[in-house]
Amino acid sequence: MKQFVPFVLLLLVFTQCRTPKDSHVVSAADYPYIRTFHEAVRLKAKGQYREAITAFDSCYTARPTDDAAAFGLAQCYLLLNDQGNAAKYTEAAAKIDPKNKWYTQELAYMYYNQSKFQESANCFEKLVAAEPRNVDWWYGYAEVLKRTGKYQAAIDAYNKMEDQTGTIPDLAIQKFELYLLLKQPEKGIQEIEAARKEFPEELSLIGTMVDYYFETRQMDKGQAMLEELVKSDPGNGRAYLFLGELYARQGKKKEAYAAYKGAFNGTGVDIDQKVNVLLYFYETQLKIEPEVFELANILVEDYPNDAKPYSILGDLYLQNHQKTEALESYKKALKLDDTKYPIWNQVLLMEYENRQFDELYKDARLAAATFPSMVNVQLLYTIACVQVERYTEAIEAAEIGKELVVNDRVMEGEFYAQQGEAYFLQKNTQKGVELYEKAMKTDPNNLLTQNNYATRLALNNMELPKALELIKSVSAMVPENGAFMATHGLVELKLTHYQEGLSLLKKANELQPNDRNYVEYLGDAYYFTGDQNSAVEMWKKALTLGCKNKVLEKKIATRKYFDPVY
Repeated sequence: MKQFVPFVLLLLVFTQCRTPKDSHVVSAADYPYIRTFHEAVRLKAKGQYREAITAFDSCYTARPTDDAAAFGLAQCYLLLNDQGNAAKYTEAAAKIDPKNKWYTQELAYMYYNQSKFQESANCFEKLVAAEPRNVDWWYGYAEVLKRTGKYQAAIDAYNKMEDQTGTIPDLAIQKFELYLLLKQPEKGIQEIEAARKEFPEELSLIGTMVDYYFETRQMDKGQAMLEELVKSDPGNGRAYLFLGELYARQGKKKEAYAAYKGAFNGTGVDIDQKVNVLLYFYETQLKIEPEVFELANILVEDYPNDAKPYSILGDLYLQNHQKTEALESYKKALKLDDTKYPIWNQVLLMEYENRQFDELYKDARLAAATFPSMVNVQLLYTIACVQVERYTEAIEAAEIGKELVVNDRVMEGEFYAQQGEAYFLQKNTQKGVELYEKAMKTDPNNLLTQNNYATRLALNNMELPKALELIKSVSAMVPENGAFMATHGLVELKLTHYQEGLSLLKKANELQPNDRNYVEYLGDAYYFTGDQNSAVEMWKKALTLGCKNKVLEKKIATRKYFDPVY
């Protein structure tokens, strides 16, 4: 509601110079009063409201018929946010001088602020009767009539106001809403349509009708108005967003993408709303279409320092099996915000799947420090330590991991197995056997643990019959697995069953032709079956694939077999 402090200051300037009502002339006896009144005005102007109240109160006590003193008190109390005393003295001033419309105006707005709407309406009724061309008072009158539930009377007040101002879109909307409350929507629509004749591209009028049509389930009309709205306001991102949702529901993909692009490039749509659009496509498309990536890249460009766009872009790439791009996007997200566990987890899993163990070690170590209670992170950190030959660190990491495990024998078994692997690689085979045995006892159904245990026994020429028993059991469960088949072949070679080993390793090589270890084993099988040329060929291939056997080059150079050294 309007405030009238500037006018009140003018009023006080005028009132301070007038003579008292009960005197025809100013006498010497009036001077103390006038000085006190002037002092009150000065104190009020300087912001010393409590001191001004004391001075005004002195005047009002001396002359309770002086409306200016009463009104001065009212204004000071209002400035101190003392609504009760402000109303009290405003009422007193108006009672002393009921013809003073400015006192009545102050009361009207004061009653409104105090939610005394009927009292406010009574004041505004007097005001508009006194000055029917005052549009501010008609507006105030309409507002309090609305508050008292007199909707038709409020409409009439708005009409009186428009008689002075002409059509105003905001007033048309106000009347439209009042007609809805009166359950006369046709009249409300007529008000909007009449206003649109003068303001055909006024966004508030179009938006009002868009909202109304959708709220009343008149979808076709709502969509038509929405399409008209975006033509009139091409930067209205919110309108485009709603239109995109409608097109998407209707299966109009081309139109939906165009509308969403308008939403992403427009205003009024925040980052979370845009992310939700991308999530919708992520959840509904088995293969993400190029237009979705276009939207995602707009989001990245608009929010280059926010992790969310990179994170959702990573999800979209991953949905399309573009793992390199997905991992790159996830890592960019982590650079901007390293507190999101799901992103960390995705990065670590992808590095593990890609056998990027140097990267996995670096990232898992950081993630384990950031999320010290997440057992999955601790396991990946342990695995990475083993793979980058930090065996003591791996053993310690596994100890911490086991403490984090709660009622999960599979996870506990994994930690024991990683410790067993680390001890074997440290040449502490006795401790390695002990930990692998604990792993199998903890989780007897873990085929990978049994396979790895059999591999370590074979490479160390230990308990070969047990290794054969383990890998036969595993192979029986998964007969066409290249890794298990290679281990089976290795064990057969160690048992001098060379033809059996060669046959198994050939099959393993067909299934996984680029595994550096399996290729080396196949070379060994060729060597033991007398095919030295094929053996050297396979050993050379294993070397190019990055085999870590420290005597591999010696094998190639001498064309002879030597037990591996890792």
